[in-house]
Amino acid sequence: MDIYGGEVNRLIEELSYLPGIGRRTAQRLAFHIINMSEERAFALSDAIKNAKQNIKYCKTCCTITDKEECPICSSPVRNHKLIMVVETPRELAAYERTGKYDGVYHVLHGVINPGAGIGPQDIRLKELMIRLQGDVDELIIATNSSVEGEATAMYISKMVKPAGIPVSRIASGVPVGGDLECIDEVTLMRALEGRTEM
Repeated sequence: MDIYGGEVNRLIEELSYLPGIGRRTAQRLAFHIINMSEERAFALSDAIKNAKQNIKYCKTCCTITDKEECPICSSPVRNHKLIMVVETPRELAAYERTGKYDGVYHVLHGVINPGAGIGPQDIRLKELMIRLQGDVDELIIATNSSVEGEATAMYISKMVKPAGIPVSRIASGVPVGGDLECIDEVTLMRALEGRTEM
């Protein structure tokens, strides 16, 4: 039975496609948007539209940005010889919140997962290998402590070792199966400081 009409139902349906948003939450969000001022609703709409049109991948580290190079890669005060490899931009943001890491990043946009049909060619490993041809003092692998994250870390380590670049892995303190995005800054800092050579 159609209770609200086509436009309301369409808004609820579109919101329900967002990750972690079920039908009831989508309905609650839809009512909130409908009750917003026209100015706020259009500002939200414009922000979504502009993000889709203008956000791209940083040409150096592959994180998301609205410029050719992200603010971290373009910063002259960062240590560009120290590269931390993370799975997604969310993990990059988690480490940045600690305020203690002064190197740069490389975002893989996934991990090797043969069960899901994701191989090394499906993540940003080629771009990483190109970066490692430059002047690099250390590569820190900060993939999640999942089976896939560990497998990806080992794969990267084996690829990089012949180049003579020191490779380290973030230390324990990050729980196995835990998402870096959800871990507090103190735990992340202990993991970073206690990293070990691979």
